[in-house]
Amino acid sequence: MSDPQPGSVYEPVHEEEPERMATFAVLVDNEPGVLHRLVGLFSGRGYNIESLTVAETDRRAHTSRVTIVTRGKPHVLAQIEAQLTKMVATRDVRDVSRDPNGLERELALVKVKGMGPARMEALQLAEIFRARVIDTTHESFVFELTGASSKIDKFVELMRPLGLVELSRTGVLSITRGAEAM
Repeated sequence: MSDPQPGSVYEPVHEEEPERMATFAVLVDNEPGVLHRLVGLFSGRGYNIESLTVAETDRRAHTSRVTIVTRGKPHVLAQIEAQLTKMVATRDVRDVSRDPNGLERELALVKVKGMGPARMEALQLAEIFRARVIDTTHESFVFELTGASSKIDKFVELMRPLGLVELSRTGVLSITRGAEAM
């Protein structure tokens, strides 16, 4: 049997597709086992979850919003979106990262230990990044910082040589601009 001809409809071509990050907002029924099934969907197909945030959003409607950040080639991300949509408990799925009205933010708590000039530099950088001091001792600070994940990454990178001790991140939250609800 011969190899299929280039451009054959029987052989999908995906070699040159670049990977991209995607943020999916998923509105689900708030019931036992939903998160387990959602995570199982990813692990069963070998997809990685970069960030996962879940919270109940409407007690009366018994719904929760799940925000999942993942990475993949466009055809893989389309498969993920289709699989999420097929889940029984799913009410809505949106790829917020592809929506021009999409907003993504993350919260981080950053503990930095330092004295003298390093302490002053940490405070100056915190001011530039609009990080708030939420706790302080004579030897350390805890900063609260919100923004895009890349902003938090940069702040953490700058705090490492100044005495970064500990980092806690919420994971990405997402929403779209405008009056329309998910």
